[in-house]
Amino acid sequence: MATKQPPPLMKKHSQTDLVSRLKTRKILGVGGEDDDGEVHRSKISQVLGNEIKFAVREPLGLRVWQFVSAIVFSGVAIMALTFPDQLYDAVFEEESVNSKTPIRLYGGALLSLSLIMWNALYTSEKVVIRWTLLTEACYFGVQFLVTTITLVESGRISTGAMLLLTSRIFFILITVYYYYQVGRRPKKV
Repeated sequence: MATKQPPPLMKKHSQTDLVSRLKTRKILGVGGEDDDGEVHRSKISQVLGNEIKFAVREPLGLRVWQFVSAIVFSGVAIMALTFPDQLYDAVFEEESVNSKTPIRLYGGALLSLSLIMWNALYTSEKVVIRWTLLTEACYFGVQFLVTTITLVESGRISTGAMLLLTSRIFFILITVYYYYQVGRRPKKV
């Protein structure tokens, strides 16, 4: 018995046909622009999303500012924990404080904030960076208000306190600038 040979496999022409491929992509919903103006090359990238969209475009000098902030917070915290009298004297120019405990507690709180600053230095997540900058700005704002009220109540204005107030205004401006720069939506090109 002679067996009939199956016909040779024929190459499907629909894959090479440009119109057919475009119709297939249109049915799948890929290849066109979505609401954000992005063109997805496959259904997988459309479903999973484009990871470039989540990458933070860091403003110039952000990492340097985070590093400087972490060093300043750590340095003042260590000084408040080890030499509370000298720290108080540098700001308010008075002989001594009645109790070292509040200054050491301040140092402990600053040390905790500095740990947050150090950890934020190594992250690339936009939300974490923004929350850290917001925490820093709030700290500088509260410190500015507390120092100003203390100086007004005592009636003494020292050069150390004025330098501290001026630096806090400067630090608030820089931190708020970076906070808004990190939160900005990138421009579409």
